[in-house]
Amino acid sequence: MEKRFDFIIIGTGIAGLFYALQVVSHKPDARIAIVTKKAAADSNTNRAQGGIAAVLSNTDSFESHIKDTLEAGAGLCNPEVVRRVVEDGPLVIKELIKFGVHFSTHDGNLDLTREGGHSTSRVVHAGDLTGREIERALLNACRSLKANIEIHRDNIALDLLTYESGGQKLCGGALVFLEEEQQIAKFIAPITMLSTGGLCQAYYHNTNPSIATGDGVAMSYRAGITVSNLEFVQFHPTALYTPGKEPFLISEAVRGEGGRLRSNSGRYFMEDTHALRELAPRDIVARAIDHELKSTGADFVLLDISHKGADFIKSRFPNIYTTCLNRGYDITKEPIPVVPSAHYACGGVKSDINGETELAGLFVAGEVAMTGMHGANRLASNSLLEAVVVSKYAAVRTTALMKELPHPEITEIESDLLVVPAPLRGDLDVKEERKDLTQLMSDKVGIVRSEKRLKEALGVISETKERIEDSLAMPSADYDLIELRNLATVAELITESALWRKESRGLHFIEDYPQPSAAYARDSNVKKQVKQRRTIV
Repeated sequence: MEKRFDFIIIGTGIAGLFYALQVVSHKPDARIAIVTKKAAADSNTNRAQGGIAAVLSNTDSFESHIKDTLEAGAGLCNPEVVRRVVEDGPLVIKELIKFGVHFSTHDGNLDLTREGGHSTSRVVHAGDLTGREIERALLNACRSLKANIEIHRDNIALDLLTYESGGQKLCGGALVFLEEEQQIAKFIAPITMLSTGGLCQAYYHNTNPSIATGDGVAMSYRAGITVSNLEFVQFHPTALYTPGKEPFLISEAVRGEGGRLRSNSGRYFMEDTHALRELAPRDIVARAIDHELKSTGADFVLLDISHKGADFIKSRFPNIYTTCLNRGYDITKEPIPVVPSAHYACGGVKSDINGETELAGLFVAGEVAMTGMHGANRLASNSLLEAVVVSKYAAVRTTALMKELPHPEITEIESDLLVVPAPLRGDLDVKEERKDLTQLMSDKVGIVRSEKRLKEALGVISETKERIEDSLAMPSADYDLIELRNLATVAELITESALWRKESRGLHFIEDYPQPSAAYARDSNVKKQVKQRRTIV
């Protein structure tokens, strides 16, 4: 089966949806397919509680926002990318409002809050459900453009399609498994936008939706595209500690509004850790909590916002208040038990500020991309900002590029998947393999690392990949196995990148090399040499 479009977008987070709307504004006759693995609203965007950082007050400045971003990035940010993204912040906030996003206001102005690493209040938000509000508005805007945009839900992209033209290798779309039809289809277009989100499902303790399995990074790597800085995984310091239940993030904004961290014995341990205390960058707060847990043997630390009063807490954090209450904690009266959890990947598929990769016709935006904005550590609420700015630039670049690119002719498909996915015959316990892999990553490739633990992890991951490859070669494979395949790929890439970086910088802390090194003040770049692979038609 073959489906042809002008643009293919994989993923329905803020980056993919905003890009689609921008493309239509530049090219009103565009035919766009948006492919999403599950429901259209399943994304990291939908779980983003905090907000979008932008310079929106007279007491703030671009220079201040840039300075905060560069300091958090620990020497690995691309200063020019940071400058352009920050300076476009006010503009894209206005565009989001135009598309129907309702941000919180105070006295007729946008309500701005402060988060860790920021020198002032500059985070625009929609209560404590900013991501859900953005997702709602952008999905509605896309659905109103049915003549241009088709949303293909419950479909999973398997691999990128490539072709040769004029001696150049180009991206021509993606190989997609249509779950309802139980068929593989070729989604063909001269422009492909990967906005597949993150990869933190590679960790057992994480804040991401179950679909955040690193698909875009894995597909790009298999296609021979450079991926960068994957060792920099951001662990959110404060996820609600409720073993056996779905992870729930306690927003950075709780600390921004005065929440204090303390041990179970009542000690405010951040006072001796950093001058900004609870508002220190996330890597510092996460390591401080990790140290507290390991040194005391406790399962969690406590985050207390109860001193702010019930009325303030219920109005500022209605979703957090309700969720915690449903799980047995009244945060207006008692502290919240929290633990660090894998939250955001600062690395990804290498691209420029336009989202353009080294494979002609392939663009990336959002968490899957590594533009140089975040460096070794993302400043809080800069992720949604980067996603919309890069998507905006990508729309300008791709609508112009379409005039130059041929319409792809795909005659062969390169993929390790030989047949249409179907229920596995029981040769591999996929759920158990996924659990073991993610527990391994949390245990050995987590907040504090060592060469010994990283090497041990790499050996186990290699064995896991072999078992997966053996299953892929069988007459059948299934949906869960495809995700496990991608998780194993990104787990290996994270671990290899962490072993390469023989220093501690930003989010990467390794006991063997506890200080930063000038020799490693550069991006880690990994690129697969693509070999002859099995082909299907």
